[in-house]
Amino acid sequence: MSAIIGAKELSCFYGIVLGLYNVTFEIEPGITGLVGPNGAGKSTLIKLITGQLSPSSGALTVFGQSPLNNPDLLARIGYCPEREQVSKELKPLDWLRGLASLSGIPWRNTKSVAQRALSRAQLDPKHWEKRLGTYSKGMKQRVKLAQAIMHDPDLIVLDEPMNGLDPNGRSEFCDILKELHNQGKSILVSSHILHELEFLCSRFLILNWGRALASGSQSEIRNTVTEWSDELTIRCSDPKNLADHLEGQGLIRGYLVENGTLKLWVLNPETFFDNWPSFVSGSNVEIFEIKNSNQALTSLFDKMTK
Repeated sequence: MSAIIGAKELSCFYGIVLGLYNVTFEIEPGITGLVGPNGAGKSTLIKLITGQLSPSSGALTVFGQSPLNNPDLLARIGYCPEREQVSKELKPLDWLRGLASLSGIPWRNTKSVAQRALSRAQLDPKHWEKRLGTYSKGMKQRVKLAQAIMHDPDLIVLDEPMNGLDPNGRSEFCDILKELHNQGKSILVSSHILHELEFLCSRFLILNWGRALASGSQSEIRNTVTEWSDELTIRCSDPKNLADHLEGQGLIRGYLVENGTLKLWVLNPETFFDNWPSFVSGSNVEIFEIKNSNQALTSLFDKMTK
């Protein structure tokens, strides 16, 4: 599968301030999560991808081309910025029609184009003629998404699109993005809401202090992390008996029994997961569910950015 975004020894400085330093990675089609704490370089990378910044050194390509001063390529990219800069007095339908006209769409067609974008962003039509100042945070995010997809781009770049949304709003927004992906769009989404990126994204790029720590699927990233013990949660018929059984084999460094559930810390994750059926077989305990907590994106991120 060919990469849609590629960086080779990419650096970007703001005077003496580091944005990105010597970053190399590839992003394949699909939904990719851009992960990192404040100051990691996420916004710098997004501005490079969308042609707003020029690399200080190295190379960045999108669909095999440099995005800098490349209007034909930028027409294939939709961008949803983190900050809102639109007047509260504007109505979304009017705003989108104006943007469509500026992009070269004949005025007579702008209304249908704007309406289609708002529908794809799943904003209720009863709100289309209301002023943006009356909108909730979730409704504003849908309008921002609508402007990003109005020209039907191949790549959608979203900078912290779920900031300020309540849990239901975030879940609905994730569903919208998954539907866009099902329609053939590739999506790069930056967010601090790590557990929802885990639910949404198939691949990740982890940045910290301007450097790329890892990229790939969650399992691929996990394989780059060494010398750490996994935390497991096990639902079973007799948690204490299972814990004693595993402890007797020298497989765990600690455990906690709580509300009928066993939480334990494994000394050697690779050995344990390769052989766990044989390890538990002599306990006469029925296993209902095993969850590997440290495979969660949050744990990976915390481990790699410490």
